[in-house]
Amino acid sequence: MSKHERWSKLMELLAAGGRLEVEDAAASLGASAATIRRDLDELAEQQMLVRTRGGAIAHGVSYELPLRYKSSQRAAEKQRIAAAVADLIGRGDVVGLNGGTTTTEVARALALRAGGGRREPPAAPASPRLTVVTNALNIAGELAVRPQIKTVLTGGVTRSQTYELVGPLTTGVLNQVVLDAAVLGVDGIDPPLGVMTHHEDEASVSRLFAERAQRVIVAADSSKMGKRAFARICGLDGVDVVVTDAGIPAEAAGRLADAGIRVIAV
Repeated sequence: MSKHERWSKLMELLAAGGRLEVEDAAASLGASAATIRRDLDELAEQQMLVRTRGGAIAHGVSYELPLRYKSSQRAAEKQRIAAAVADLIGRGDVVGLNGGTTTTEVARALALRAGGGRREPPAAPASPRLTVVTNALNIAGELAVRPQIKTVLTGGVTRSQTYELVGPLTTGVLNQVVLDAAVLGVDGIDPPLGVMTHHEDEASVSRLFAERAQRVIVAADSSKMGKRAFARICGLDGVDVVVTDAGIPAEAAGRLADAGIRVIAV
């Protein structure tokens, strides 16, 4: 197992339990305790975790895996969700995308639909087949080389874990645009409370995406159903469509449908 693979596994174990013991991690990964100690020391230097005697704990109470360590989780489900979301977007639409692993897959699916799937030389077409407005640096970076897509990146201050831009500069740009659809990645969907994320600054940006859009599409795998997170984006009355995977519990799907939301499970 490479160092990158070990680090990804260690971060996943830490995210699941909040605490990690060297001996347990070594047994789980099939590595020596000395190797795990070195890995934890290096991750601590990057402020990815906090070292303790004999192991590590998550960095803060509301721990969130950085995007690069989340991208491999439930990858197949997210790709199916992304393809289904792309089917809901029409040619010439203006689409808002917040940050996250699922919306990153949505951006890739939209790029495939808009231009075949191959990256083309940066020669601007007469009119874009799609306009994407995003506050995610990684999404903008992937779409910037697609001349068939007009990419609008908001300003703002970066959050290193999710590559999202937040703050007054972000909201200033979003207040000046009108969206046909907003596609939101979220951390929790709870019928009484609505859709949520871990951080209040990200929630305020996602809320503005929703307010500026004619349609709000939530793209979230079934593990987010029934979950709560710290910051509320909007109630279910602000959501038009939820695109998820086939693992969504029937009760959860029913409650969303009862709220007037179209549920697409793929």
